[in-house]
Amino acid sequence: MDHTFHYLAMANHAMFQKKLILSLKETELTLGQPKVLDYLQYHDGANQKDMAAGCHIEAPSLTSILNRMEEKGLIERRMLNGNRRSLHIFLTEKGRTYQRMVEQAFCSLEEEVFEGISEAERTSFMAVFEKIYGNLVR
Repeated sequence: MDHTFHYLAMANHAMFQKKLILSLKETELTLGQPKVLDYLQYHDGANQKDMAAGCHIEAPSLTSILNRMEEKGLIERRMLNGNRRSLHIFLTEKGRTYQRMVEQAFCSLEEEVFEGISEAERTSFMAVFEKIYGNLVR
């Protein structure tokens, strides 16, 4: 098979997700939930619209992910300032515990991903990867 950019991007993403979910098996987190926990680490109390944009998830998919997370006691939705139209998402204590587990899993996977790659190669790769991301979001 030809290893084009699109193939490698999709294959790497799929393998990363698979390894992430396997490393978090005891948590019973499903696809999408680690990303949301990671986002809430820095944006606790975000509204769903901002969260969908920040996580690159379509709003209906995010709603489904959040419903399952709320059932598991990882997040809670709250109204702020009496605004009934916009609910904000907050981590619960259990959610914070899981978020720390996700953060550790991401760190471990990044170490594995960059094994055998020099710091200079890693820095160069990340700079190019960020440029690619910038091109895609324009």
